[in-house]
Amino acid sequence: MNVHVLEREQVLPGTPEEVFPFFADARNLEAITPPLLRFEVVTPEPIEMRVGTLIQYRLRLRGVPVSWLTSIQAWEPPHRFVDVQVRGPYALWHHTHTFAPVGSPPTRTLMRDTVRYAIGFGPLGALAARAFVHRDVAAIFAFRRDAVVAALCRP
Repeated sequence: MNVHVLEREQVLPGTPEEVFPFFADARNLEAITPPLLRFEVVTPEPIEMRVGTLIQYRLRLRGVPVSWLTSIQAWEPPHRFVDVQVRGPYALWHHTHTFAPVGSPPTRTLMRDTVRYAIGFGPLGALAARAFVHRDVAAIFAFRRDAVVAALCRP
């Protein structure tokens, strides 16, 4: 299995203590995912975020309906959390989110996303990865970069 890694960093307004609650609300993932994916959290409210929390999503990948189940594997507010795909479109999806203070005194947060992912389906999956999966994953995170800042700066 070929494991691919996507790493992204961005500086956000506010301290980790101020920024982390936005990410602690699973429903906010809908607002920072490209509309084309028609992403929807289907787990009933309330979703209590902690190690072991399962979150069910529905979305469309290239028009194909997909069900996705993730598990929170690490939960360390306001510094880090990890979500891992339990069931979904990837052979592996392991997403680590970290939040570090910036400045003295800190007024901003350096957010890092590290996604390790793999596509199943042998040679066909490798072809799909080269053809569009890497580009699609990068585009989702490019959208997210701008959407997160817009959401955090909303009055």
